[in-house]
Amino acid sequence: MRSKPTDDARPGTGALPARAQHGGADDTGATVTKKDLVNRIAEATGETKVVTKNILQMFLDEIIRELSAGNRLEFRDFGVFEVKSRRARRAQNPRTLEKVAVPPKRVVKFKVGRVMRECVTLDKPFEPKPTSDDD
Repeated sequence: MRSKPTDDARPGTGALPARAQHGGADDTGATVTKKDLVNRIAEATGETKVVTKNILQMFLDEIIRELSAGNRLEFRDFGVFEVKSRRARRAQNPRTLEKVAVPPKRVVKFKVGRVMRECVTLDKPFEPKPTSDDD
């Protein structure tokens, strides 16, 4: 059974409620689902869950569409998604030691942005910046 968050959003800031505090490198944290995000965003914005879910799904669909087309997605301070091509190579099955051919493929890479890196690796508290239309 999943534990529910106990922290509330800061009134008047539009910030989402904080989740479980993280600690050392051994902590895995809680699993947050799309439903959890929809509920938190809907509550913070006053929008219905149905509309929020549709917007979130459209956003995720657009990410997939752009990456499928080979485009690079850059979200300032969050990170960059891009598609990289891996060349064909020879690998070895560790159990049988048999050599196998690995075909070329495309993979999605994510490079962490500055704000996320600071919050995750330096335990710096996340302070959402005011929303604007220029990002």
